[in-house]
Amino acid sequence: MLKNSKLNIDILNDSKEIISNLGDQVNFFDNQKILITGAAGFLGIQFIHFFAHLNSLGILKKPCHITLLDNFIIGKLSWISKISQIENFTLINSDISRKKIFDKFNYDYIIHAASIASPSFYRKYPIQTMDANVIGLRNLLDCCVSKNVKSFLYFSSSEIYGDPPDNEIPTNENFRGNVSCTGPRSCYDESKRFGETLCVNFWKEKLIPIKIARPFNNYGPGLNIKDKRVIPDIFESLINQKNIVLYSDGLATRTFCYISDAITGYLQLLLSNKNGESFNIGSEFPEISIKKLADTILQISKKKNVKIIYKKNTDLNYLKDSPQRRCPDITKARNLINFNPKISLHEGLLRTFKYYLR
Repeated sequence: MLKNSKLNIDILNDSKEIISNLGDQVNFFDNQKILITGAAGFLGIQFIHFFAHLNSLGILKKPCHITLLDNFIIGKLSWISKISQIENFTLINSDISRKKIFDKFNYDYIIHAASIASPSFYRKYPIQTMDANVIGLRNLLDCCVSKNVKSFLYFSSSEIYGDPPDNEIPTNENFRGNVSCTGPRSCYDESKRFGETLCVNFWKEKLIPIKIARPFNNYGPGLNIKDKRVIPDIFESLINQKNIVLYSDGLATRTFCYISDAITGYLQLLLSNKNGESFNIGSEFPEISIKKLADTILQISKKKNVKIIYKKNTDLNYLKDSPQRRCPDITKARNLINFNPKISLHEGLLRTFKYYLR
């Protein structure tokens, strides 16, 4: 058996926090069979650590059994191949968009996180992105028909809102979106939107107990420093003693949700009875500009010989259709699934910096 010490200490510490946040709800996973797609991605890695740590604590009467699936299109972390050595874990190297993946489909809980979420990478692999978000999802839904699946969690995206007008900020789940169906980001945005349509109708017609999560800018330990999203990009520059380059005016604003808070929310949603519904999972504040974010990270790092500089990206589509503001209204999640993010942006960034340093 692979000792938990072989896994990442920072992500394991976050797992302890998630288990504490969930309290008695973790007992729903007693002796359950769980499928996690996109297991090598940022979210998948969090769930691996969570269930590995949960099994190791002896809280459950019988451990849960985890099947992990990924095609490793973005890359394979060095320790991923060791996952199959952990007791009650099975790793499958396969593409979710293939029609025949499972000889025998028998799971209690499904966490469908297989997708390319970084704009730099989904623009590089647009067809593969759409295949995972639509064909892969449909394959899983078809497998669930006539099975006793207890709950299915589908990861949509805050990108389905596109670029909301100021009067729709904070954005709630009723906003229909302002999205281009042909722009450079549409392979991700539109396939996630259609994925939600599939989910709602498979709940209505086939009674598959599916929930839809709309993540808002999750970050933290486990997010690959080469991911090309803004927080790892800034930390990579700092760690390598390079100036922070912003390929914009830095005025666009976002809120950021630390990963232990986000995973808590996703598991609360998975274990709820809110079938066929979508929920924003993120932090409502602070809504911070990218320039201010870079300044904050620079202060946390205490690097005095690094500057923030502004350049125009040679990729003409780099900023096209990128939202100017992104901030969720999480009233629905707070009231219906008891989601309540706790980790401040400063604390989350500090933890993330320590992770990257290690």
